[in-house]
Amino acid sequence: MMSPQLNVVPFVSVDNMMKLVLSIGIERFLTELAGFIEEDFRRWSVFDKTPRVASHSADGVIELMPTSDGTTYGFKYVNGHPKNTRDGRQTVTAFGVLADVGNGYPMLLTEMTILTALRTAAMSAVAARYLAPVGARTMALIGNGAQAEFQALAFKALLGVDAVRLYDIDPSATAKCVRNLAGCGIDIRSCSSIAQAMEGAQIVTTVTADKQNATILTDNLVGPGLHINGVGGDCPGKTELHADILRRADIFVEYAPQTRIEGEIQQLPVDHPVTELWRVLRGEAEGRRDARQITLFDSVGFAVEDFSALRYVRAKLAGTGFYADLDLLADPDEPRDLFGMLLRAGA
Repeated sequence: MMSPQLNVVPFVSVDNMMKLVLSIGIERFLTELAGFIEEDFRRWSVFDKTPRVASHSADGVIELMPTSDGTTYGFKYVNGHPKNTRDGRQTVTAFGVLADVGNGYPMLLTEMTILTALRTAAMSAVAARYLAPVGARTMALIGNGAQAEFQALAFKALLGVDAVRLYDIDPSATAKCVRNLAGCGIDIRSCSSIAQAMEGAQIVTTVTADKQNATILTDNLVGPGLHINGVGGDCPGKTELHADILRRADIFVEYAPQTRIEGEIQQLPVDHPVTELWRVLRGEAEGRRDARQITLFDSVGFAVEDFSALRYVRAKLAGTGFYADLDLLADPDEPRDLFGMLLRAGA
């Protein structure tokens, strides 16, 4: 049972998050988290929605991602600094807060670097359930950095993908991915080019990190029936797909006003038609219509997904001990005597 003391907020450190994930099992964690995401997307209309608040620099971006369903409020602090790896730092780090709308008190403070990787992969797999070709079992995974293994396991757990073809411009990243996924029940193969990785693939996931308008996929590589999971393009000036691919594909997004700023569709006119994924999950719009349709999930990450992840972690914490009691909130005996509380601390 978590502490009933008003000054105490449960805090999940990186160490405890890892223990929680491993105690549940990575694939089960991804599957259950995907269920929370689907549940929240189906009640999309109740959420506050706004593009994330972003502070861009030449080196990267720092963002706040808030939302509320009217009962619970959540936000995530997250950065994206591709150059960080040169200094032995993570490209992406994050933490998040869940709070009670009724009284404003935080109910959870947690690391979200690991949790963001898990929720991004779970979100990708949720989208692919509705957009990928029926029976798709082979995925090309272009970009083998910190997110790659999470993507592979999410697609295995939720879609039954059992063959993954890896490519990265850095062979050591691919080798790392091969090591980490050994024995997980997926046929993992290293490839010498993007074209080789895409041979026989029904799904391609692009998850590269450089903050630039890159062309990871060109139009000639994309055949009929392919589902593209575009994950790496997630801020202004950072894309992965040639615009000709976008013009051929049916495009699905999380929240169009944010994706038009940050996603692949920043390359297109602002009125180019896209479908918000929640409409597909609610049965209000079609996902995949036929075997030859090219679908693109233009994934940039949206606050509702982080809200779902925070909800899920809080639901799994009770009775585990995988958290610490953090003395975060001032709680004087007399709520109006905050100054007296300060004086008594020195007595």
